[in-house]
Amino acid sequence: MRVLGASVLVMESLTLGFAILLAIKDQSTVGIIYGSILALILFATAGILKRRSGFYVGTVLQVFVIAFGFFVSSFFIMGLIFAGLWAAAIIVGRKGEAARAKLMASQAQKD
Repeated sequence: MRVLGASVLVMESLTLGFAILLAIKDQSTVGIIYGSILALILFATAGILKRRSGFYVGTVLQVFVIAFGFFVSSFFIMGLIFAGLWAAAIIVGRKGEAARAKLMASQAQKD
């Protein structure tokens, strides 16, 4: 779950960084600063996914990424796509961890 979540957050951060390049010519400095800070926070959050609070922070950040659509309109759609990927990373990650725990338990019983 951690690896999938970190992958989504890092890719989201990179995509947001490229969107900032689009916002430079059309938006005020507020949009550029907002996007830059958000990209840095997304990248940093990928590192704190070792704790459960990292997933809560990542979930809240998905709302802020969608809100970046007010500065770069295509980010309404991109934000929804990344929010879906974030949810899928959590769901698939939990299933993967459960399967891994089951496999580890069966290996421990054999030994």
